[in-house]
Amino acid sequence: MTDRPHPYALIVFDVDGTLVDSQAGIVASMADAFAEIGLAAPTAEQTRRVVGLSLDEAVARLLPGGLEDPRLDKAVDAYKHAFMARRARPDYDEPLFPGVREVLAALDHPQVCLGVATGKSQRGLEATLAHHDLTRFFVTTQTADGGPGKPHPRMLQAAMRAVGAEPQETLLIGDTVFDVEMAGNAGVTAFGVGWGYHDAAELSRAGAHTILQSFDELRARLEGTVP
Repeated sequence: MTDRPHPYALIVFDVDGTLVDSQAGIVASMADAFAEIGLAAPTAEQTRRVVGLSLDEAVARLLPGGLEDPRLDKAVDAYKHAFMARRARPDYDEPLFPGVREVLAALDHPQVCLGVATGKSQRGLEATLAHHDLTRFFVTTQTADGGPGKPHPRMLQAAMRAVGAEPQETLLIGDTVFDVEMAGNAGVTAFGVGWGYHDAAELSRAGAHTILQSFDELRARLEGTVP
């Protein structure tokens, strides 16, 4: 028997597009990186399409030569430098989506672990969580630094091992097809969110169990007040 308030022992969140609205900084930094290597910037929509992947793969998808493009390493480094410089500005803004802090606090329960699985680097993730005072909520944080990124199941598998959770008692919350596919590859339930970088129809086709329209809806579903 368990006294958990819902079926999930582990709830794992994506970050960019799910917890934080980082679109403006990502799009601008990618434009800066492409200018650095002498290429026209990808459109905002093209950049949004690759958010969630590991940085190497995201940049490769935007380069003409893909993973074999000789400018890949330089472009990745240029993006890192551009993003760090932008984040250091006093006017840099990467707001939380509405309801994030309140719902994380409500989900905090002795029998429930919260985690993160993100295409960010560990350094970038730590900076984001610290900036918003969210570090204390998460007992496992999985990033692209440790091996294959989304949609490979590695990050979710590592999160489950870290807390002793089984796939059937694990839930992934994310905004991209990569998140949903990662969950499917790990045998985990996925809830998509309707405010991120891929649209609801795509998330449903990829296998999302439901599409949330607000963080309050997540809380209501877990409490059983919404079917």
